[in-house]
Amino acid sequence: MHNHVMTQIALIHPEGLDPALLTDLNQHYPIHSQESRNRVTVITTTRSSISSLELQELANRYRCDAGILPEHFSANKIKVLAMDMDSTLINIECIDEIADAVGKKSEVSAITEAAMRGEIKDFSESLRRRVALLKGVPEEALHEVYSHRLQANPGARALIERVHQLGIHTLLVSGGFTFFTSRLQKELNLCETHANQLEIQDGVLTGQVVGPIVDGAAKAHFVLARCQALGSDKTAAITMGDGSNDLMMMAGSGLSIAYRAKPVVREKADLALNQYHLDAWLDLLER
Repeated sequence: MHNHVMTQIALIHPEGLDPALLTDLNQHYPIHSQESRNRVTVITTTRSSISSLELQELANRYRCDAGILPEHFSANKIKVLAMDMDSTLINIECIDEIADAVGKKSEVSAITEAAMRGEIKDFSESLRRRVALLKGVPEEALHEVYSHRLQANPGARALIERVHQLGIHTLLVSGGFTFFTSRLQKELNLCETHANQLEIQDGVLTGQVVGPIVDGAAKAHFVLARCQALGSDKTAAITMGDGSNDLMMMAGSGLSIAYRAKPVVREKADLALNQYHLDAWLDLLER
């Protein structure tokens, strides 16, 4: 038997798989075999070098999300699901919405956008700059954001419920704020959360963060630490994020998933959810 290098492509198709996609795929990446698992089809191809963005664009034309499974991915090895919060697990960037309370949303969101696209190399510095602009915001503004603006993204609850049934540890790692992660932990029953703590004095934000900042490196550290605590390495984690500060935790994980992500993240992640819900890939975990 010839030992060809095989690559596994995952196609995510909650609305069904268009046969024309397989024909089109086969022209680009010769199909060796395929296996269907409900909303997901895994294709094995003999082509070894595949551009993620090229594959995503092809699949997206057929109402399909797609990615390339790492060689080390194994469903029964997965012990951790690590997720970013803002614009991944939830629908907003909390810091931008807090800034709205003092009429500084456009100023703050411009910095957030640049940071998420990877244009600002120092996340901690960008966070401090943004938090400084929140000085004087009343604490009630945080409650208002949580109660009226923040929503779990579609598929979030189903995703968390299912991975818990499979005995997987859920980890929310956020460059956002503990005010929101602690409440989401209770609401969604998450196992573990880490984020930045806003300093509040006399019911008002001081414009400072308390303690060390949770940046990309810290996120990666929390993911690895949890995997090691469970007697495994980083390949035991599935990581989900949307911004450049998620890239370090995603690198080398069992499977990295970009959700409605910035191009720099879609390009580097194994799998990209550009159209479907947070839980659309779950059939990859069926053991």
